Amino acid sequence: MNKKPIIVVLDFPDAKSALDLAARLDPASCRVKVGKELHTAAGPKVIDELMQRGFDVFLDLKFHDIPNTVASACRIAASQGVWMMNVHASGGRRMMLAAREAVDFTSVRPLLIGVTVLTSLSNLDMSEIGFVGTAADNVMRLATLTKECGLDGVVCSAEEATGLKAALGAEFQLVTPGIRLDNDAKGDQQRVVTPIDAIRLGSDYLVIGRSITHAKDPIATLHSINQQLAAMKSITSTA
Repeated sequence: MNKKPIIVVLDFPDAKSALDLAARLDPASCRVKVGKELHTAAGPKVIDELMQRGFDVFLDLKFHDIPNTVASACRIAASQGVWMMNVHASGGRRMMLAAREAVDFTSVRPLLIGVTVLTSLSNLDMSEIGFVGTAADNVMRLATLTKECGLDGVVCSAEEATGLKAALGAEFQLVTPGIRLDNDAKGDQQRVVTPIDAIRLGSDYLVIGRSITHAKDPIATLHSINQQLAAMKSITSTA
């Protein structure tokens, strides 16, 4: 299991709120995600501030455009020093190849991840937007294309993780949103699992938002999840 699998989602409408929470987190215990909301509100400067505090930053902007535009965006993000970034796999082979080539020539190469099917989408949603087959079918197809393009892994639901690991190999990194604790509401997610189940199914990184950031004690919640995962790893290694 990854030594630091939890990525805390900093979905806040301003830099102060995000940095206030980050000030309470230990970079040795988690990584952080900057998505569209925070990046739109605070700009790239917030990434610099988080990195100065010792955090690995996952830039979750899901680039999806013509190949040249995506390559330019990835090159700029990589030069900023982010640890991970993502592009939509549905942007196609040429787009993903351009993105990969852009980050390959940076001094410190970030992980480049393909977004397969959003975990908010159900099979009915897939049909309505014109995709043939189930969400799982499309995840496998897009993940296979992502690996062929030389990217490091994909964003997927943990429900698809076991099949993806079997088909694409243990080194292909799986980043899993839609993580919920036992008593949490699903919110706008459709395909959700607990942290322990996600790791058991094959996820490498767990993207956790409201379960931590909306908890009465976010730090205690993060510590509890890490303890549970460490205990599971210990049991697994001695079995």
